Amino acid sequence: MSAVSPESTQECSRCKGVLAPAALVCGNCHALVHGERLEELAASARLHEEHQEFAEARNVWSSALELLPPESAQAGWVRGNTKRLDGLAAASAPKAAAEHGWARKWGPVAPIVILLANGKFLLALFKLKFLFSLGTFVAFYWALYGAKFGVGFAILILVHEMGHFVEIKRRGLPADMPVFLPGFGAYVRWSALGVSARTRSYVSLAGPLAGCLGAAVCAYLWMQTGDALWIGLASLSALLNVLNLIPVWVLDGGQAIAAFTRNERIVLSAAAVLLAAVFGQAALLLVAGGAAYRAFDKDIPVAPSGAAMVYYLAVLTALACIMKLAPTVPIGH
Repeated sequence: MSAVSPESTQECSRCKGVLAPAALVCGNCHALVHGERLEELAASARLHEEHQEFAEARNVWSSALELLPPESAQAGWVRGNTKRLDGLAAASAPKAAAEHGWARKWGPVAPIVILLANGKFLLALFKLKFLFSLGTFVAFYWALYGAKFGVGFAILILVHEMGHFVEIKRRGLPADMPVFLPGFGAYVRWSALGVSARTRSYVSLAGPLAGCLGAAVCAYLWMQTGDALWIGLASLSALLNVLNLIPVWVLDGGQAIAAFTRNERIVLSAAAVLLAAVFGQAALLLVAGGAAYRAFDKDIPVAPSGAAMVYYLAVLTALACIMKLAPTVPIGH
């Protein structure tokens, strides 16, 4: 058994004051050092409780205690809440045992039988909605552009969406497998309630990053084989991911920029114009225009999100490189 020690932070994210090693509270502004992570844990615990997964919710709250000062009011509330969840978990255990009493005759394999009976084994990766929508998506583009392109394009969209899914799961938050909409795209449903704007920004950018990696693999295969199929997939994937980074509406860029300050949005707009000029890709001007438009939003964060903005620009630059390397080739050629 091992205890997780909180990571030390050198600088307070709110007041930029210097923090003591392993500090949990800023000595200057009294902000919680791990406030963002605590928001993620709270959201995850609430979702577990909504699904009546009381033991899991209790474990999440217990991990939050390690990031709170022991004498704080928040820590006291969490301790009381974990006791309440302990009682709910204990009360629900006999009910669950009674429901699955029939499985005892299976002996040592009873846990596996119960898991399969609950359907949880299939829920993670093989939900019917996921499989059906993916199959329909492949069939749609197969009929339009042929088997190779249809399957390849569907895989690249899946890679993009799995970027979101993996990032959400990595942060301990619940998420559904992607759902595909032929002719429109795909989406990953998850609950961002109680999750900070900075975390939502990272989740939003994870999709374009994965899409960029998929496009880069296709570009590499084209350079190795000379097959126009790969250049077509690389070019189209890079373009779609750039368009998805336009910071408006429900696009990934629109969700990502919500964590940026006004100055960061202006810098992003200027950088996108520079990239458009350097790489000769007019699509990047749409990102620049969107960022400039969002600089006039009413509700703009005050605390900077420099790392998220660098992340955004790095993905945008990589996609521009691929688009320059692999100019758009008409589909089917």
